[in-house]
Amino acid sequence: MFFQVGGMAIVLWGRESLAADARVEDSGIEGFGGIALAHNVRTSSEVDEIISAAARAGATITCPARSTFYGGYAGYFADPDAHLWEISHNPGFTLGEDGNLLLPDFGATTP
Repeated sequence: MFFQVGGMAIVLWGRESLAADARVEDSGIEGFGGIALAHNVRTSSEVDEIISAAARAGATITCPARSTFYGGYAGYFADPDAHLWEISHNPGFTLGEDGNLLLPDFGATTP
């Protein structure tokens, strides 16, 4: 489920699906709370830059950036407090000049 909330989105996934996508079960990260904060960016290279910066700052990469099933590019890391972060480029999502995220109309039908 995707919900537009101002310039952000709340996305609900099953706990097991999120854990598998983020590869937390293979990472050694304890205390996975079933939540990830996601940061959407405009390009795949931005994903790589942010994940590299997080690793240099002490984050644990749980899932290196890779092509996704939805045609995007994303990776995950856990910060030093074990909070899970996803950095994602999703070409189907619009990012405004101000960085606000605009979800597509998933209910729209095409003629």
